Order: sequence, then C-alpha cells, then structure tokens
Amino acid sequence: MTHLLQRRVFCSFALAAVVPVHAQVAGLGDAINKAGRQRMLSQRMSKAWFGLGQGIQAESARRVLDQSMALFDRQLVELKTFAPAGDTRDTYVLLESAWSDYKSLLVGALPSQDRAKAVLDQAGKVLALAHKGTGLFEQQAGKPGARLVNVAGRQRMLSQRMAQFYLANSWNVESALSLREISKAREEFVPALELLRNAPEATAEIKQELVLADNQWIFFDNALKARVTGPKAATDVFVSSENLLQVMDRVTGMYARVLG
Repeated sequence: MTHLLQRRVFCSFALAAVVPVHAQVAGLGDAINKAGRQRMLSQRMSKAWFGLGQGIQAESARRVLDQSMALFDRQLVELKTFAPAGDTRDTYVLLESAWSDYKSLLVGALPSQDRAKAVLDQAGKVLALAHKGTGLFEQQAGKPGARLVNVAGRQRMLSQRMAQFYLANSWNVESALSLREISKAREEFVPALELLRNAPEATAEIKQELVLADNQWIFFDNALKARVTGPKAATDVFVSSENLLQVMDRVTGMYARVLG
C-alpha cells in the first residue's frame, strides 16, 4: 500500500495550486464550496504543523502549510466581502479574529509538543466558525443541492480531521480525544459518501469521481487502522489523506456547479 501511495504523492500536495482563483465569490454555490473549504483548511494546517513537528513528510508538510495559509487568507477576504450583513457577516468577523490567533500559533515558532494542544484547540475554534458560515450560506441558497455542496465539502474536512488527530495521537497529544474523534469522523464519512452517490443531482461525472473516492478511502482507512506505528505509518496517513482530499475537492466543485 505504501508504494502505491508514495507514487501519487507528488501530485497530491498541489491542492492550493490547482484550486481556481476567483477575484470574488461567483454565487452561493461557490460561496458554500469556499466556506466549506475553510473548514478543511483549518484541519489541514494543523495536520501539516503536526507533520512538521514530527518530521513526517517535512518538505511536503511545509508546502501544505504555506499554501493552505495563503488560500485561507484569500478565501476569507472573498467570503467576508460576499457575506450579507447580519449573522453571516458577524460570523466572518469572528472567524477573522480566530484565524489571526491561529495563524500566530502556526508561524510563531517551530512546532513543538508544548504548543501542540493550543494549536489543536485553536484549529477547532476556527473549524466551528467556518462550519457556521458554511451553514448560513447553505440556508441562503434554500435549495436541496446546497446541502450536497455542504456535505461534499465536509468530506474534505473529515479527511484532514482524521489525519490531524492521527498525527496528534502519534505525538502523544490529547490521545484519548484523538482516538474518539477519528472514530466519530470515520462513522460520518462513509454514510455521507452514500448520500452523495445516491442523490438525484449526482451526474455520471460525479459518480465516476465518487468511485475514485471509494478507492482512496480504502487506502486512507487502512492507513488509519494499521497496527504498526511510527514514521512510515504516519507518512501513509499523511499522503493518503491528501489523495482523498483531492478527489473530494473535485466532487464538491462539481456539486457547486450543479447548484450554480
């Protein structure tokens, strides 16, 4: 499994580079997609930070962290500008503040175990606000397809959340919590794939991508459940989470285009 995963690693870390660049949010489908991507990035940055701290895929982890921070910054500006006055705008003002605190933890010093819990906690705060913003945009859309964009986007986050907590546990950070959260995310991920696959809005192209997602999920889930531990096992988790993320990002974009 490791060999197959490593053969794919060179393209897997380029998510931030291949995400289309828009000067502004194109509509509510795009808003839900980008707002949901902020959820994912909150966990992906923490994952990369934990990888750096343990020397897991260090060069790639640094690139993931840098690209993810830049993408989060850019999308936050776009979403705050697009958000209507009221609860949605207020949520993004709060998210901007939480992001500032999170960013200072990520770049203030080299990753270390004594700062790891603070990083994990702040990643959770940023996630909660990004999730609220995504839900508010879904409500504004008021269409069944909006939920599918949200669910598909949440799958991206879950892939990174599981990897984040795996790497936290491997560094003896919040181990009991980490194992519980991995189990919870796993239980949510599989039924959501079924929902996306069976939705009336699922096009042939979306279903084809979801077959790829199934295959990548098998790799990732096997890596999470492997009995062996250590740098090799952690590398498998890091790489397979990135590969699964790539596929789910494409699926989310497809559902966003269906919504319009």
